Amino acid sequence: MAERSSVFDMIGPVMIGPSSSHTAGVVRIARAAIRILGAPPEEAIVTFYNSFARTYEGHGSDRAIVAGLLDFKTDDKRIKDAFAHAADRGLKYTFRSIGNASTMHPNTIRLNLKAAEREVEVIGQSRGGGVIRIVEVDGFASNFSATLHTLIIDAGDVKGSIAFIASVLAHDECNIATMNVSRKGRHEQARQFIEMDSGIKPITLEYLRQLSWVKHVVYIPNIDL
Repeated sequence: MAERSSVFDMIGPVMIGPSSSHTAGVVRIARAAIRILGAPPEEAIVTFYNSFARTYEGHGSDRAIVAGLLDFKTDDKRIKDAFAHAADRGLKYTFRSIGNASTMHPNTIRLNLKAAEREVEVIGQSRGGGVIRIVEVDGFASNFSATLHTLIIDAGDVKGSIAFIASVLAHDECNIATMNVSRKGRHEQARQFIEMDSGIKPITLEYLRQLSWVKHVVYIPNIDL
């Protein structure tokens, strides 16, 4: 592929590329997604919506998303060569674009990632200034920034479960900043998205994973750390 270095001449402390929405925000969406996946992805389908669908090649969002999938930070000089690094690591990726999705934010990306037997679907929005929101995970509505410490807990729809988990975190001196709970239906699996001001102790994380009604726990420290 021809080198488009002209859009990657801006190298600074927080981003590489022409725009924080098209590079820094895109990198962060991908870095959040691979942490939800829990492993380096082997395959990725990347769908760009609306504004991104029209500009992702010219503004370098394609390289930025691949760089994020490789876990490069927003100020990593390797972003401009992300395609070559992806080839070296064996990452397979496909780009798709949908230019007229009226219900979606102008800068929206859907990531379908696969690693061995694990698969996830993550929808993220780049809000400008490098700020992102992860708005959906595997069909569950979410609303977190990935710049705080985040817990994603899959659990049975058990009475009192939300209060119990909040109490466990309080005993670990974790202050909850936001909590969003999404479920498929009454008495079906629920998913809790919890943003915290500080990290969680490993012993507390393990305790949550051992609860009989908890199916899966993902812990995402601040992705910029």
